[in-house]
This record gives sequence, C-alpha cells and structure tokens, in this order.
Amino acid sequence: MDEAVLRVLKDYEARIARESEVQQGLEWQQFVARRDEFLLPVGPQTGALLNWLVRGAGGKSILELGTSYGYSTVYLAEAARAIGGKVVTLDLATNKAQYAREHLTRAGLQDFVDFQLGNALDILPRLAGPFDFVLLDLWKDLYVACLDLIYPKLARGALIVADNMLYPEGARPDAEKYRRRIRELEFDSVLLPIGSGIEVSRRR
Repeated sequence: MDEAVLRVLKDYEARIARESEVQQGLEWQQFVARRDEFLLPVGPQTGALLNWLVRGAGGKSILELGTSYGYSTVYLAEAARAIGGKVVTLDLATNKAQYAREHLTRAGLQDFVDFQLGNALDILPRLAGPFDFVLLDLWKDLYVACLDLIYPKLARGALIVADNMLYPEGARPDAEKYRRRIRELEFDSVLLPIGSGIEVSRRR
C-alpha cells in the first residue's frame, strides 16, 4: 500500500483506539443506543485479509453492504485499484458516507468507489451485478434478507465475507441464522476466528 493509504489507515486506527476506551465502559444496551457514533471497524487483520482475498480472487466487481465510516472500504478500494476493479458501497447514513468519501479521497481511492446512499433492501434489487466479491457488514438482522437478494446477482465462484459472526455476543443469534442460511445455498463456507469472527463463503 502506498503512503497516502497508510496515513489514512493510521488515522482510522487512532480513532479506533479512542473509541475502544469509551465502549469498554458501556453495557450492551448503552452500546446499542450509541452505536452510530462509533467506527465499529472490521479491524486490521480482517481488513488485510479482505484486501488479499480481493487481489487473489481477481474479481473486479466488489460490493460492500455497510460503508459505515469507510474503514473496510479503504482496504477494498485499494485492492480494486490494484486489479482494475470497482467497489459499490451502500449505507443508510449520510454523515457516515461523507466521512468515508473524505477519507477515501485523502487516500487517493475515490475513483474506485461508487457510493450508494439508502436502505440496502431497497437498493439491492436495482443493482445489476454480477458481483465477484461481497462484504456483509451492516446491521446483523439484515444479513439473511440481504443474502437472499444478493444470491441471484453473484458470479460463479464469488466470495462473500460476513463480519461479526462471533462478536459482539449480542449479535450471535442473527449471525447463527445467517450461517444456517448460507449453508442451505450453493456455497462452501467456513467460520474463521479472525477479528470479530468472519464467515468466508464461496459460491460453487
């Protein structure tokens, strides 16, 4: 990664450290009430793995469900630039998308990202596909519904990575529903204890 990207990731990681201290003092319900304030990143290990998977698979059409403040988008967009691809990223919050856009511009990656603002369940039916790589990292109760909408739009051999399969513990019931559902479809799938736990699935 070049210096501009590394500088932006360093700024993100400084914010992560600050917010982690605040989150440690919150009960689950307090956290849920304030969650839109926080970055809630996939973390550097998962980010690096996402970047590597996109580069290794070589699929140029990348979809991210849950831009949030753009941390994972940087990793995906950097990989997209390397292989001549493009990231379509969706989020509901205007302020988060703007923050992400500013940081991707600072990283020199703005030309490799298409921001879509709105409810994923409304936007997904309008997207043409086919997609080669998908990151699921929005509210966990939407994972199964989004998977069902995405499934017909996936290329053969496409990869889906779903975050937060193990942590936070309050999200586990929805994570387990997602893991059951993806195993009902044409996927080879594995749970990896990286970061907050990720399910990596490949369409047959």
